[in-house]
Amino acid sequence: MNPVHRRSDEGRTTSGRDSAAAIVVVKVVHTAAWFSIESCMIYVLWAGLTGRSDRRAAVAAAVVAGECVVFAANGFRCPLTDVAQRLGAEDIAVTDIYLPSWFAHYLPAIHVPLIVASAWLHARNIRSRRPKVDRARGCGG
Repeated sequence: MNPVHRRSDEGRTTSGRDSAAAIVVVKVVHTAAWFSIESCMIYVLWAGLTGRSDRRAAVAAAVVAGECVVFAANGFRCPLTDVAQRLGAEDIAVTDIYLPSWFAHYLPAIHVPLIVASAWLHARNIRSRRPKVDRARGCGG
């Protein structure tokens, strides 16, 4: 088969140019998604550090948790990497994101401690807001 044209999974013939453009779209979409998720992660961490365990922090945490679930459900591999590979991307280390490769490679190792720290900070904040229970009298105060 001509290297400029290849068959897609549906049997259509696609040009290398179409494939390259599709890979660029995947990278741009994934980079935007990464940026928004990391913005949520930074907000969750900042909110935990400043004692702001509120609805906004909960929404941002839900976004981060959702990303973690998707990542874990796909075998700890970003689903967009698979999409980029199906489109013909060859560099599997960072096929689907515009970040330095060393940084993209270590994202999970960077993310996990931030998630743990954020969870600890918010748990601390929530515990500190609860009224202290006077064990001798059995009431708050």
